[in-house]
Amino acid sequence: MTTLNWKTSTRSNEGNCVEVATPTPTVMVRDSKDRQGPALAFSAGQWVNFVQGTKAGKFDA
Repeated sequence: MTTLNWKTSTRSNEGNCVEVATPTPTVMVRDSKDRQGPALAFSAGQWVNFVQGTKAGKFDA
């Protein structure tokens, strides 16, 4: 895979966050504390659904 441009949320604190890269048409997600570790791949539609669900509180405990 080519070099990806990973982005971390500006709300991330002390590296306890995920990073996202968006090589079209895939969205890649990885743990910011383990940058050499595995990354998950999602379709753009799956990522949009996840973000919308998060904003709507679907995953709140």
